[in-house]
Amino acid sequence: MATGQLFSRTTQALFYNYKQLPIQRMLDFDFLCGRETPSVAGIINPGAEGFQKLFFGQEEIAIPVHSTIEAACAAHPTADVFINFASFRSAAASSMSALKQPTIRVVAIIAEGVPESDAKQLIAYARSNNKVVIGPATVGGIQAGAFKIGDTAGTIDNIIQCKLYRPGSVGFVSKSGGMSNEMYNTIARVTDGIYEGIAIGGDVFPGSTLSDHVLRFNNIPQIKMMVVLGELGGRDEYSLVEALKQGKVNKPVVAWVSGTCARLFKSEVQFGHAGAKSGGELESAQAKNQALREAGAVVPTSFEAFEAVIKETFEKLAEEGKISPVKEIKPPQIPEDLNTAIKSGKVRAPTHIISTISDDRGEEPCYAGVPMSSIVEQGYGVGDVISLLWFKRSLPRYCTHFIEICIMLCADHGPCVSGAHNTIVTARAGKDLVSSLVSGLLTIGPRFGGAIDDAARYFKDAYDRGLTPYEFVESMKKKGIRVPGIGHRIKRGDNRDKRVELLQKFARTHFPSVKYMEYAVQVETYTLSKANNLVLNVDGAIGSLFLDLLAGSGMFTKQEIDEIVEIGYLNGLFVLARSIGLIGHTFDQKRLKQPLYRHPWEDVLYTNLRFAETVISAVSLVSVMLMAELS
Repeated sequence: MATGQLFSRTTQALFYNYKQLPIQRMLDFDFLCGRETPSVAGIINPGAEGFQKLFFGQEEIAIPVHSTIEAACAAHPTADVFINFASFRSAAASSMSALKQPTIRVVAIIAEGVPESDAKQLIAYARSNNKVVIGPATVGGIQAGAFKIGDTAGTIDNIIQCKLYRPGSVGFVSKSGGMSNEMYNTIARVTDGIYEGIAIGGDVFPGSTLSDHVLRFNNIPQIKMMVVLGELGGRDEYSLVEALKQGKVNKPVVAWVSGTCARLFKSEVQFGHAGAKSGGELESAQAKNQALREAGAVVPTSFEAFEAVIKETFEKLAEEGKISPVKEIKPPQIPEDLNTAIKSGKVRAPTHIISTISDDRGEEPCYAGVPMSSIVEQGYGVGDVISLLWFKRSLPRYCTHFIEICIMLCADHGPCVSGAHNTIVTARAGKDLVSSLVSGLLTIGPRFGGAIDDAARYFKDAYDRGLTPYEFVESMKKKGIRVPGIGHRIKRGDNRDKRVELLQKFARTHFPSVKYMEYAVQVETYTLSKANNLVLNVDGAIGSLFLDLLAGSGMFTKQEIDEIVEIGYLNGLFVLARSIGLIGHTFDQKRLKQPLYRHPWEDVLYTNLRFAETVISAVSLVSVMLMAELS
């Protein structure tokens, strides 16, 4: 491995298996260091493509998302670091795929517990192809002021405290990611800070060793001393011992191997990492520390003394003039995310949506404050749910039963009405359920099913003003307005709409008052004297009875009743009900596999086009003659 520097201020990475927080931390570190370009060139999410929005300082950027490693490498040939956040089950395969890409130079494997046989294959392939593997079971690595992998060094506050936004003179390598964060802080307190730090990972077979990175640090001119933190278990530290004995390292190495307390236990003990377990004497922390000390490393007597010997070694190098003072710089302020700022009480932001009918923030959704479990346990019906979501209160049972009756009676009226016809034609054209449903719903209006609100509005206004049926009908006639809720294409005075009769019977039995319905019946009596088809239709029946429901229940103010009618609640009832039938017609046509509908010629009146053209020509001629006379 050896060679030198792994990263620089222009290093870019490909991030495998999208994780928002680690990527945003990398971008925030970039901004803190004054990088001109983001360190994340692209994201690989198997099976997905597009973009992910993130922040680069104050600017919101879109980072490309690729579905395969090959596509990402082809799109970003300068990105030579592969950061793998895949699970331990798939980390090996994706890492091998990345190593085989000619553009990838370094692979960092975050997952812990990668099968040892897979790890060995990755290591062998990387070494034979002159590539670097960091991990498995690693937090990654960092070059101060230049580039960092994922969550390395933790939060921005910790990075600033450890002065990682600018390069120092110390190269650091450890097995532990958590202890790396601790040591970055320690080193920053007693030296000019880190130049580069690597956590090789805590699994039994790491992709690169402590000595690999120490030898590499030895070739980097900016690094003046090295700090190594090992741990009991395995024999990785002995490769560093050999390198020191052979004179391959000519810079001071301060080292400590953790786990000296293992001798206090009578049996073998596992210390967190898969590779950190007390085995034979050679793998003990004491033996490793002694071997490093004898090979020439600076080894303290305890971990508590580690900081002091690091400080002493650094100050000696400074006295010898081997370390130049680092110019301190003030890092830029990282813009705080809005959600974080709101939680901390630093800012307040207006909401964009107001909802008063439901809430899904707790353990279970609530409709108008009523938990979903209560709705089910208390046997609420569709009418009860409508009363909660539409009227924001629990209405008496007779009210919710009436709503359910309206839905049942208005669910369908055969295939010939305009809404059903449109739905049928659309379904037979091969369109989907939603398209077929909407095509039918769009026909609902003043001439089809949309007269309930108008019927309620006009009946209420006339009754409240004390107009007689005669005065009401005749005043509407003078305005040129047909009375909403009166009239039917098929039903007659001697053949009433059964739906209307059922609604009236229910209301007379259960409603405290039916004054608006009785007024509508009186209006019907007058209109039938004009024509036998001017009967009270289902729109008029529902409209007038809903007025009685709202007024008679005693749960609504006059202002609320006026608002309900004005907004269009009652037409909403027809829309909801008829959707059931329209969905049924869609399924019916698809089940029957009906072909594309084409209207028959014999059912179309084709006008005489030649006659029409003659009329148009005559009109044009008269216009010309009039213009001539005027001039």
